[in-house]
Order: sequence, then C-alpha cells, then structure tokens
Amino acid sequence: MVIISGTICYQKAPSSVQTHSRICDIFKVNKIKPTQVRIIAGQWRGRRIPVPDAEGLRPTPDRIRETLFNWLADECRGATVLDCFSGSGVLGFEACSRGAKSVTIIEKNGFAWKNLQTQVQLLESDNIELLCGDVLDLVPQLSRSYSLVFIDPPYALPELRTLVLDSLLTYGKLTDGARIYLEWPQGESFELPSSDFHWLKQKKAGSVHYAIAEWRLSR
Repeated sequence: MVIISGTICYQKAPSSVQTHSRICDIFKVNKIKPTQVRIIAGQWRGRRIPVPDAEGLRPTPDRIRETLFNWLADECRGATVLDCFSGSGVLGFEACSRGAKSVTIIEKNGFAWKNLQTQVQLLESDNIELLCGDVLDLVPQLSRSYSLVFIDPPYALPELRTLVLDSLLTYGKLTDGARIYLEWPQGESFELPSSDFHWLKQKKAGSVHYAIAEWRLSR
C-alpha cells in the first residue's frame, strides 16, 4: 500500500523498473516538492539542505543548478553574491561552497528564514549574511555591490523580476560586468529592462526557462 497526497494505491508487486516508473509518474502528477536538495560541488559537496514546506517555495532542481554553475564556473570564486528570494538557500550555499567571497541571502517567509538560520549555523561559514524581509525594502540598505545575483521570485509574482533589477540599478548595487540569474515558467516571457543588460546564456528544462544576463554600463 502506498499513500501519496491522500491517495491510497493498492498494487501487485511489480518489477523494480515498473515501481520506479510509477512512483516518478505519481510525483509528476502531484508536483510533490523535494524534501532535500544537495550542494553539487565545492567544499560542501554532497551536503543535503532541507526544503521547508513554505508557500511558493520552489527550489531550483539539481539538473538546472548543475547547468547554471557550469555556466558560472569562472565567476563564483571571489564573487560577491546576492540571493534575492532564497527559499531553501541552495543557490547561495552552492556559490559559497564554490569559493564566493561573500553571500547575502534574503528571505521574506519567516518559516523558511528560520530554516536558513539553522543551515548557516551548521555550515559554520563566516561569509554568509542572512537577512529577513522584503527584498525591495532591503536593497537600498545593502552595504555592498554584487557581481553575481540570483533573482528567482515566486511564479505568482512575475513582476518582481523587473522590480528587483530596477532597484539594484537605482541604488547602484551591481558591479560592472555583474552576472544575473533569472528563472521563469513556460508560457511567460521576460525582457531585460535596459540596453545595459544582455543575455549570455538561455535554456529550457521541462517547464522552466532559465538564463544568465550580464550588466555593463559601458556597453
């Protein structure tokens, strides 16, 4: 007997291949979120990070993160990183694991933020800054500019992508040549808000579009 999302399924004992296939199908239909994600590389390689059950939290899948950080292979070491909608924290933690100089993590959801506090303590890192609040309120107060920024808001609030980019520009929080990661769902499009931005990489995985843009004032 298997109980998933309130559904009880009785099955004959299938082969291991059939079992794996059926479980994968059930997870796809019910869109069950992972309970953990892993750090892929660097000093914390293989470390499992819990995913809190918070509304709108949607951790970037391992496959997409692996591609993303392959793109950023030469950018992480020594980077100043801003993770604007941190959720599980795995993007910021991955960057830190790969040698980022500093990582600022922002999360508005109190439950998710408490989980982030716990993880930062367990990682015992002194170069992670954790902030709780609305990113648009916090950007003007940030003490540095950033060379690598992750902007992955809840899909229900797509306008935040542009609003956060505009705020980072208005308050001078991007270094020249900064890389910005953006993610949006299938069926939507996203246009960069200024000619000072240009796309470096774009890709689609399943129902997710993801990309890296560069900002250069001198272009």
